[in-house]
Amino acid sequence: MCPSAPLGRGPKVRSAVLAATIDELSERGYAAFTIENVAHRTGVHKTTVYRRWPDREALIADALAESVAAEIPIPDAGSVDEDLRALARSVVAWTNSPSGRAVLAVMVSTTAGLPAPPNSARHVFRDRIRQTLPVVTRAVDRGELPDGTDPAELIKTVVAPIYFRVLITGEQVDEGTADAAAAVALTAARARLFT
Repeated sequence: MCPSAPLGRGPKVRSAVLAATIDELSERGYAAFTIENVAHRTGVHKTTVYRRWPDREALIADALAESVAAEIPIPDAGSVDEDLRALARSVVAWTNSPSGRAVLAVMVSTTAGLPAPPNSARHVFRDRIRQTLPVVTRAVDRGELPDGTDPAELIKTVVAPIYFRVLITGEQVDEGTADAAAAVALTAARARLFT
């Protein structure tokens, strides 16, 4: 649907286009995604979209990054137990949201024989892991985890069981899933499996 009032050219347009991109991915999927449909959904001309994003891959990558950053905040509660649990719960909530399902559908499109997502889409997840590493380094500094704990391996171990259930076995995930994933990863870290 086109909005009734023009959006202009500032941050409102950017936000509207990124939101429309996630909506378009949710409804039509990666293979059928077009910038023209996003422009129509947003109520702007396609040249407005192309002015900011040179192609659909750049637009999709930016929308994915925005979705992940907004819906999976980086916790800092002062306790590694709380931080890992909060992170895992955010990942679960996101995978159950329309935007999370859209993003994950893009990431697994090749398994259905559809065009491969841009490598920049995978970069979004690698970058989010990198941004989350301070959760672990702060815990090491506080003495909650052994020196030399590999932050990336610990974060991957927290989120891997969640993504496995959502993408591989098709199971529903909830806060119990999140809490168990965080507890298992924390137990492994304290046993020095990531040093």
